[in-house]
Amino acid sequence: MAGVDQVGARLRAARQAKGWTLDDLAARASMSASTLSRLESGKRQANLELLVPLTRMLGIRIDDLVAEPADPRVRRPSTTRHGYVVAPLTREDSPVQTYKVTFPPLAEAPTLRVHEGFEWFYVLSGRVRLVLGESELVLERGEAAEFDTRTPHSISALGDAPAEVVSIFSPDGHRLHTRT
Repeated sequence: MAGVDQVGARLRAARQAKGWTLDDLAARASMSASTLSRLESGKRQANLELLVPLTRMLGIRIDDLVAEPADPRVRRPSTTRHGYVVAPLTREDSPVQTYKVTFPPLAEAPTLRVHEGFEWFYVLSGRVRLVLGESELVLERGEAAEFDTRTPHSISALGDAPAEVVSIFSPDGHRLHTRT
């Protein structure tokens, strides 16, 4: 029951994430600050009568307080497709799929493909040939590209050595947005 042992710490973290003091949350949840303090410190056992108003005020679910943390490791096997090795880096049900792909060197670019989605990739090693519509581009280690996969495209290693990339793919065609 490790999840139950974390209720107080998770409650405190949720309160602090809102920028609220003990007094702020206690007043909103109609309880005393000392009761809330004892809940957060683990000196008082949590019950539904106390947790329901707290979770409502914090905009979280009771499950967020008591659930066991999921194992974050991705345990999907690598596969070989069309001569290249694809190692999944996200869970199968992730809304955006991320892969480490190793492309074998090819003398000629593969046949262009078209499909729904949007792709972003970053070259880890080697040289990558990206054919995108009428353009053929060469990307080196440390370079990145992003494109709408409805544009005819192919990706392959260029030269005598394989190329490795990290590829992020959104099947719904949404562009990847990162914030710093």
